[in-house]
Amino acid sequence: MQPSSFPRRRALLAALAAAAFAPLALAATPVQGYKVVRSYPHDPDAFTQGLFFHDGFLYEGTGLRGRSSVRKVELETGRVLQAVELPPEVFGEGITRWGDRIIALTWQEQTAFVLDLKTFKLWRKFSYSGEGWGLAHNERELVMSDGSAELRFLDPLSFKELRRVKVTADGRPLTQLNELEWVEGEILANVWQTDRIARIDPRTGRVTGWIDLTGLLAGPQRPHPDAVLNGIAYDAKARRLFVTGKLWPRLYEIQLTAPR
Repeated sequence: MQPSSFPRRRALLAALAAAAFAPLALAATPVQGYKVVRSYPHDPDAFTQGLFFHDGFLYEGTGLRGRSSVRKVELETGRVLQAVELPPEVFGEGITRWGDRIIALTWQEQTAFVLDLKTFKLWRKFSYSGEGWGLAHNERELVMSDGSAELRFLDPLSFKELRRVKVTADGRPLTQLNELEWVEGEILANVWQTDRIARIDPRTGRVTGWIDLTGLLAGPQRPHPDAVLNGIAYDAKARRLFVTGKLWPRLYEIQLTAPR
């Protein structure tokens, strides 16, 4: 999602996010905490919009016009091993892998870039309606968020929309769904401007649980108001879960604690 540099819109969206979480104290949806397993360096200038793990490396999509990129990153050091800049007029958003391609969304330009996984060379582009926020995939489909309470499921080859699922938390629509990751049959979604990740049933759209990452990066380490939690990657082979945020100096491997 874009920086919150527009005061009125930021206030409105913050209010919406707060409203979405208003019933949580009374709700039955379980909430999980976390334990940090390991901390890794992360580029503090990276406006993280998308993240995934593949063959031992992190792949990261960054945003902001004139600074948007797709990168291959060494996990242990945070060093950028390979990168391509997106056109300066676009605002990069979520990324995911499909086969030997990387698919990168843009925020308002209604254009996605399909890159070669090895060379980062542009293979093709495709268009979609509305905004682009987060992107993930399962074995058959791409899953895309657009800031609304709906998730779109797309054909990974034709990019045609196959279906939509409305996401609800305790019966209420949950908007501001941002970066996505498919993890063992469910969708994890950052909720923009919060320290929570929603666990979403992809069949029903129901939020089955919350991951509360409050305190993961303390306030003094977030010098910019846009330095919000955003970025989820999963190493399926080793079952490792990684999280970070926009402009964060660290990336964390975490284990989830028992629901409360």
